[in-house]
Amino acid sequence: MAGWVIGLGAGAAAISSALLAEPLAHDFAIEAGNLTSAIQALSLQGDVQIMTAVNTARLKTPPVHGMMRASEALARLLSGLPIKAEYVAGGYVLKHAAPEPVNVMEEVAPEEVVITGYRGSLQRAIDLKFAAVISQDSIVADDIAAFPDINLAESMQRIPGVAITRDSGEGRQITIRSLGPDFARTQINGMEVLGNTASGMDNRGLVSRTRSFDFSLFSSELFSSVTIEKSYAADQDEGGIAGTAKLRTPKPFDFPGFKMAVSGKAMVNTSSATPTPHLAALVSNRWGNFGALVAIAASTANSVEYGYRNWGWHQAVFGSANIGVNISQADAQTLLAGKIYLPIAETYSSWFNHRTRIGATAALQYRPSDHLDFDLDVMFGHLSNNRKDYALAAAGTNGLTVDITGTQRLDDAFITQNSLLKAGFSHVDLRSEANEMKDATDFYQAALTGRMEVNESLTLHALVGVSRSAYGLPVFDKVFLETQNRNFQFDYTTPNRPINGYGGTLTEPGEWNLMRLDSQEEAITSRYFNAKLDLEWRVFDGVRLSSGMEYKSFSNGGWNRSNKVFYNDPADRPLLADDKFVLTQSTVAPYVVGAVDATYNTIGQARALTVAYTVPGSDYSLGEDTLAGYVKLDGEASLFGFPLRGNIGFRYFSTWISSRGTLNNGSSLAPVAISYRYDDVLPAANLVISLADNLLTRFSANRNISRPALSDLAAAGTLTTAPFGGTVSTGNPYLRPFFADSVEASLEYYDRGSSYASLGVFYKNMEDFITTATTVMPYSQTGFPLSFLLPHQNPDVLYNYTAPVNGKGADFAGMEVAIQHDFKFLPAPFDRFGVTGNFTYVDGNSRVIFNGRAVSLPLLNLSKFSYNATLYYEGDRFSVRVSQAYRGGYRGGPGANGNVGDYYAATSNVDFALHYRIGDHLKATLEGINMTDQPIIQYTDATAKRLEVVTRSGRTFTFGIAYET
Repeated sequence: MAGWVIGLGAGAAAISSALLAEPLAHDFAIEAGNLTSAIQALSLQGDVQIMTAVNTARLKTPPVHGMMRASEALARLLSGLPIKAEYVAGGYVLKHAAPEPVNVMEEVAPEEVVITGYRGSLQRAIDLKFAAVISQDSIVADDIAAFPDINLAESMQRIPGVAITRDSGEGRQITIRSLGPDFARTQINGMEVLGNTASGMDNRGLVSRTRSFDFSLFSSELFSSVTIEKSYAADQDEGGIAGTAKLRTPKPFDFPGFKMAVSGKAMVNTSSATPTPHLAALVSNRWGNFGALVAIAASTANSVEYGYRNWGWHQAVFGSANIGVNISQADAQTLLAGKIYLPIAETYSSWFNHRTRIGATAALQYRPSDHLDFDLDVMFGHLSNNRKDYALAAAGTNGLTVDITGTQRLDDAFITQNSLLKAGFSHVDLRSEANEMKDATDFYQAALTGRMEVNESLTLHALVGVSRSAYGLPVFDKVFLETQNRNFQFDYTTPNRPINGYGGTLTEPGEWNLMRLDSQEEAITSRYFNAKLDLEWRVFDGVRLSSGMEYKSFSNGGWNRSNKVFYNDPADRPLLADDKFVLTQSTVAPYVVGAVDATYNTIGQARALTVAYTVPGSDYSLGEDTLAGYVKLDGEASLFGFPLRGNIGFRYFSTWISSRGTLNNGSSLAPVAISYRYDDVLPAANLVISLADNLLTRFSANRNISRPALSDLAAAGTLTTAPFGGTVSTGNPYLRPFFADSVEASLEYYDRGSSYASLGVFYKNMEDFITTATTVMPYSQTGFPLSFLLPHQNPDVLYNYTAPVNGKGADFAGMEVAIQHDFKFLPAPFDRFGVTGNFTYVDGNSRVIFNGRAVSLPLLNLSKFSYNATLYYEGDRFSVRVSQAYRGGYRGGPGANGNVGDYYAATSNVDFALHYRIGDHLKATLEGINMTDQPIIQYTDATAKRLEVVTRSGRTFTFGIAYET
């Protein structure tokens, strides 16, 4: 029926623009039966895309066996049927034939076009976009596998409008059209999921309880397609204002019969120089109406991120005795008044990571008849990181971490924009840090889906599934050593190149004594249960009515435990010679650090933490139950001679929230349990108009929501202590979700499989925008026990007290441009070159509240400009691709200590991949990642741009062999 799209090839909806006479023969084995199943088999066995605008469910076909071209196989299937095939953009489209008999093969285009390998995967992704009614972009299996991606996040950055965040040399999370990870919803095999991992650096938040999915959990080899749905239709789950990332794992019916693929890579990073393995395998087979598939990917990776950081900038107060005679009278008065920002604990740091990533997916498919089918998909993911990090910081007993009133003396100073950018101190105590962490995330999912054709007009779809993500940090042990009475200098005057200077040697173990031991443990668990039932009714040819109901139950719980023990008299706790060593690898400067295991053994401090060590406010839980239903009408018609297709509908949802934790009751922290409910109706409409065979325009208008971050809904307050103060972050269980009214339009050009171009614009008006209110107050007013203050801290020390609140709203607008072009018009061998690229521009602001004053700042994670470009060459045996991904600077947080906003600088990453086909089944690869060794730069305050972090993680190279039957 018109508007009813069956996508084949990767198993998703697809449109092609013409019947293609392929010069390559394929061995077809298609049994007699239902035309729908026969088209699916032909598409998969012939490696060609097919779309149908007619109802094929009740049509029967003869068997097709033997070596032939896809066009001949299709002609045999359609022989005697009232259907014709036409050539449209590199594939096949089936339409109702004229009343008189039509010879199907007369519709075959006279030219021959070969679409294989990487080019073929790009074309299939474009066909998926052409077929969709909503705005979406995809990458398919060959496309995913064709890039040197460490994990799935890095594969997804090549989709228009998608950018990624990076940590320790790997991509982690995605933004869609510059809306942050919390605004994007993730589905695997049709079911919503959540999985979190941790950053190694506390400047990036370590682990956080958010809705943002960490795509670093999985290797890209485990997926056959990824689709980013950017606009919204009523049958989609609510909850993703930015869009939905739909991940699909391979299925046995994706292949004509037995399929096996095995690959192995050796990976090495220039910062670690130790090769690590990356292995993947897939085995699939079909036995009549039953199929089974198993895929496994396992890898280890070593990386080192190192460079410079501080703990932020603080308006420090100097004592008169702490200002030397070389400081001008004017500067001295300003310093005494506490009006100058000082970088806190200027630090050389190194993070050594050893990651283990294991993933597996299994699929069972059963097709007992043409009218009934069942799929069972099971997935497992494991990501662990054994991390060792080291730091040399001006953070000893008399360090540069708080008001300068100890032994420290400022001898030289350069001040600009209220910032102390260059200084020389004497009598400063330094400290070194040695930390060992072991954390892991385990992800499990099982989803059962079914389809039943009740009759010619009515079809039922059902899904039930469960998922679980468990993050654990069982080991976090840190040793602090101190050396006292040092000369120390820092210099921030050269942009993004801070330099520290130290008086005397830092490599003499005898000059370093024990200062402190820290231990932590943490656990976070998220669970999902999904159940949905959908009904599709073909009202008449060209019109389909869909309706359905869904129930989702989500829960999240966790806790954090901490034990900090200070050794104020190191002479009472002497360390042995074996308890210290000099760090020389991957560090800006060598210095003495503590050997963690040896130090803990010598001191005898406990490392396993009981419930008594739980950090107040960290042990909260959240439950969220949602019941939703929708009605949607799909149709196809003609307007002034222009074919159009579209849908219109609405979705109703009701969400119940229960939050349990501890909150300040005015004098102390007390247990609380809070329940809350909200609901709404979300309308949506989408329209596609075909202006010509190769030109179409899209329009979308909808209302959608994004639910608050999990930590924002917590009935709890969490505490982060620091010598200069610290932060208390509280949740707000009564937060309403983000609401957004969105409109967008695009013009898209498809040129017979060799070129594609699109221009799109979009606008979102967001209500109840959740922002952060920050107030500076004495610790004694926060409600937290005084026992959690650091030694020698006064209860009146100022803390940042932050809480999420619903603001007045925010809006943003932008545009997307995407192109793909094969240079087929050039003489050989240049006709094998091609280019694909995309560019996104977004602009929008929100209000952040500082001490009751609203400040307009860019939306979190919003990069005004981002682009991705790939130049490729696709030969018969040799292929090469070079890709650049650029993301403009963006705001990463609200800021603190009077600094308005925290920011990340722009990044530009270059990757390449070379593939050489040794035979029909064997391929060798050489790949490179982050060829420019792009630094990660963080700074605070929108105006002063005070530098906080500059680190690098090196280049990564892989060499591999892949075998495929």
